[in-house]
Amino acid sequence: MARRLDPDETPAPAAPPSAVSRGDVIGGGFRWSAGWALRTIVILLALYLLQRALAPLWVAILPIILALVLSTVLWPPTRWLRQRGFPPALAAACSILGAFAIIGGIIAAIVPSVVDQSEDLANKAIAGVNEVRDWAQGPPLNVRPDQIDDGVAAITDKLRESGSSIAGGVFSGVSTAGSLIVTLVLSLILSFFFIKDGPRFLPWLRGVVGEGPGAHLTELLSRMWNTLGGFIRTQAIVSAVDAVLIGGGLVILRVPLALPLAVLTFLGGFIPIVGATVAGALAVLVALVTKSWVTALIVLGIVIAVQQLEGHVLQPALQSRSMNLHPALVLLGIAVGSHGNGIIGAFLAVPTVALLSVLIRYLGEQVDLRTGAKKAADITAVTPHGLVAAQSGEAAAPQE
Repeated sequence: MARRLDPDETPAPAAPPSAVSRGDVIGGGFRWSAGWALRTIVILLALYLLQRALAPLWVAILPIILALVLSTVLWPPTRWLRQRGFPPALAAACSILGAFAIIGGIIAAIVPSVVDQSEDLANKAIAGVNEVRDWAQGPPLNVRPDQIDDGVAAITDKLRESGSSIAGGVFSGVSTAGSLIVTLVLSLILSFFFIKDGPRFLPWLRGVVGEGPGAHLTELLSRMWNTLGGFIRTQAIVSAVDAVLIGGGLVILRVPLALPLAVLTFLGGFIPIVGATVAGALAVLVALVTKSWVTALIVLGIVIAVQQLEGHVLQPALQSRSMNLHPALVLLGIAVGSHGNGIIGAFLAVPTVALLSVLIRYLGEQVDLRTGAKKAADITAVTPHGLVAAQSGEAAAPQE
């Protein structure tokens, strides 16, 4: 018989609902982690296999990449000529010939300077080495002359013993130079076709993959093209300013080879951070050998001042926020690109990182559209097809 509750008695609390066991929660976490770990391994394995499959084709892939970079520079003058009635082939040919004329003029201006000053620079370098030797013989090192002679003799003997290896390296260098010439010629030919027929590529691509995927590819590739072109043009402007300021300082200080060093500074600017540092160090070294340590310190001050101007004024003013890359990413990209690929890898590293950042941002936008975090109106599309892709992503978002 059920007990009757006293009116003043507080009823016992209801039993809590059955809780999920800790084992189920931990197991779910492990399953989630294992699933993503497996997906990551599959993606990395696929990328590794793709790299191994494309490695033998690098001799054909490199000219294509260089041609794309060169096309971003040649496309603006080509477009300008086409807008004024030039046929596509003639406009492309005029742009390439104009680039040849500019490069040829720079080389013609540099070579006489290098030839005229090379003998004096060599003599100054020998004199600098002799000064170092005399300084080493005095306090506090007090190195004896016979020790220096023994060291020079040891180096000479080592070079003589390694004659065959050095000769082999020379022939290898000649072969590499020949391969580089072939790559550059092929890149120029591909650049001609890219800037002549480039506007027809995206319509052809949409016809192959369909309008749905084609809209995404059109928007993504257009953003990548704009980013790559903006990066190359910005680096060219920044490098030109660096070259003019540093070259002007070298001319005022009457440092030999001022014009070649200025050109080297311009070229080094296309490898951010590392290139400018190496070019500046070389300018300081030439000033030290040919002039004095005071002149070298002045050149060092000029180089540091120009780099500060570049980092705090030129780069923020000329580059949009979407193109900015953290210096750590730049250094890591250069380290990875230069490993096994030398200067070419270092040159292509930063544009590659910039393009990857464009891809990641675009994928993030699509995720935000499909989760409802963003609307199509929040996306700044660079093509009409990009707006269509954004509206498609918004339509796929869960409705409230």
